[in-house]
Amino acid sequence: MLELLRNVSLFESLDDGHLNDILSIAHRQTLAAGTILFHEKDYGAAFYVILKGSIKIFTRGASGEEKVLSLMQGGDSFGELSLLDGRPRSASARTLEQTTVLLVAEEPFHELLRKHFEITRRIMAELCQRLRDTNQHVHDLTFLDSRTRVVKNLILLANRHGARNGQYITIKMPLNFDELAQMAGVQKSVLADVLRDVEERGLLRLGMNEYTLDLSKLRN
Repeated sequence: MLELLRNVSLFESLDDGHLNDILSIAHRQTLAAGTILFHEKDYGAAFYVILKGSIKIFTRGASGEEKVLSLMQGGDSFGELSLLDGRPRSASARTLEQTTVLLVAEEPFHELLRKHFEITRRIMAELCQRLRDTNQHVHDLTFLDSRTRVVKNLILLANRHGARNGQYITIKMPLNFDELAQMAGVQKSVLADVLRDVEERGLLRLGMNEYTLDLSKLRN
């Protein structure tokens, strides 16, 4: 378990003693695909660390349509915002596949922050990055055309979650076309047209729950 915790960016600088302190206040859970961890507007009672699997963070519009805000995989953490400001959850979280998480309840989480400034600093940095990402997303929706947004989102997924092998980067994540379209802010029909085009050009290969980008052709 210590090795899994070392892969979590918030904890990577901590020694074994500190990691054991975290394990002593955390509860491990393995969740089936499609499990809702919490809904938007719920009271925030826990902070989560993903050990294995993947989770999407999303909101719903007035008519019920989903908007994917971010994707999380092993080593990522989420749910801290409500615990820090005491307000309801700003989004919902659902597993994309069987996923194992560590859950830290509210009071132990606050005690963890008091004891370990490095974790506090890293959470502050993560929240700043999410704000920057939100600002960039607003910029993209305002100034980029649909095709560019789709390609850019594929590249961002590759940078964050991809595994590189020579000129190829493979993203292994069970995303459907609806979720990819929501991330790019385009209609599903537009996404399908763009994916068909980049496949024909050899930039992208679609597989079962995975996507492979050819960097050499992408640069061209």
